Amino acid sequence: MIARRSAAAAACAAALALVSCGGSDEPARPGGKGQAPDPNDKRAVALDCFVNQEGLQARLVGEQSIQVGAEGGPRVEFLISGGEAEGRQFQGDAQGAEQIGSTLLFLNDGTEDQIEKLEKCLDDQ
Repeated sequence: MIARRSAAAAACAAALALVSCGGSDEPARPGGKGQAPDPNDKRAVALDCFVNQEGLQARLVGEQSIQVGAEGGPRVEFLISGGEAEGRQFQGDAQGAEQIGSTLLFLNDGTEDQIEKLEKCLDDQ
């Protein structure tokens, strides 16, 4: 009886270890070498569009943003919902930002061409 419980406990521990090993907190990178980003990762999809479709220089910043070009250029912040983005604007935490769905596009010193390309990618999501 004890041997069965030990075997069952060992099997459960092994299953839990396998489940916990598969994930990563790192967001998907833009599609490279023919690989598309994870469609569930909105930030990776947007980065892929910015870089591979629109030819912009962009990089991931922190856990929820993309910086386009150099510091001072446009920045896109990804939030959980459109309501959260709207709330940030009402609170005054998003001055100079354009809300597009659940994202905030901080225009900063972006050119009109950059902004149009960013809006296109964000609208397509």
